[in-house]
Amino acid sequence: MTDVSGAHTDVPHTDVLHTLFRSEQGGHEQVVLCQDRASGLKAVIAIHSTALGPALGGTRFHPYASEEEAVADALNLSRGMSYKNALAGLDHGGGKAVIIGDPEQIKSEELLLAYGRFVASLGGRYVTACDVGTYVADMDVVARTCAWTTGRSPENGGAGDSSVLTAFGVFQGMRASAQHQWGDPSLRGRRVGVAGVGKVGHHLVEHLLKDGAEVVITDVREASVRRVTDAHPQVTAVADTDALIRTEGLDIYAPCALGGALDDASVAALTATVVCGAANNQLAHPGVEKDLADRRILYAPDYVVNSGGVIQVADELHGFDFDRCHAKAAKIFDTTLSIFARAKEDGVPPAAAADRIAERRMAEARRS
Repeated sequence: MTDVSGAHTDVPHTDVLHTLFRSEQGGHEQVVLCQDRASGLKAVIAIHSTALGPALGGTRFHPYASEEEAVADALNLSRGMSYKNALAGLDHGGGKAVIIGDPEQIKSEELLLAYGRFVASLGGRYVTACDVGTYVADMDVVARTCAWTTGRSPENGGAGDSSVLTAFGVFQGMRASAQHQWGDPSLRGRRVGVAGVGKVGHHLVEHLLKDGAEVVITDVREASVRRVTDAHPQVTAVADTDALIRTEGLDIYAPCALGGALDDASVAALTATVVCGAANNQLAHPGVEKDLADRRILYAPDYVVNSGGVIQVADELHGFDFDRCHAKAAKIFDTTLSIFARAKEDGVPPAAAADRIAERRMAEARRS
């Protein structure tokens, strides 16, 4: 294990150090590069803040194009977790880990055990969980070498799949968005486009259909699309995200796959007037939210509405109770509405308003 400031690594430090020490996106407390050659593990653990408590965030397993891209993703995601945990009212800071590689090719028990040892070496400063490319069964393996592991199966003392409450929270954020935009929280008769119907997206579709929404979906995995359309023939599938965002009559767009879904091109083409989805880091760059505001498209900050999962895994550390977590996740409706109200009062976009609230809570914790 080597901290990012260590000398014994082949990864170039220039861009990473600039981000950490000299950019607005920095401010991280610790970044750790991990390698276990025997298993093929290459991972990055980023701790953004422990002001509110131990950093909490999932482990992403993804075939990054480069090590630099993996580090950048870990930095962005961990920073987002600080804000997410603060707004969710949790006594946790923000952290995130990424494992570099195709999980379908290199994931193994040996690799996960090695990863668990690296997390354990941080002594509880970082608590891990599932994310894209990792699952409950993986966390069960990681937990064998690391006590600071959540998202485990009920058989192994955990709460199970956190995507259930993540989807429920996004649904509550979507209801709040509808209330703010149209004066009614019901989604009945609204056309909602869901991009990505994997772990979280397919649960979200269930909530939408139950509430009477018309649902259009897309996913890069044909099997994921078929799972939804086979169960719900009334759901329409389109070829790709580009087709989805251009769907005529779309009211709400829900990005539920990887980040960066909202860029200059997609915002210009978007037919929906509300964006509310489960994906992390949806804004490709800071100027995108202004573009959304200029087009009068309401953006529900992703780290606010997708916090149901982290609410669940945080509760696991104290003896999991589903009803208690469900009640906390239901409050995402009120939190989202309060952010929209603050944004209107301050004359800023919703994400800026959410940032201010989260930053104030973290600053107060540092002073106490």
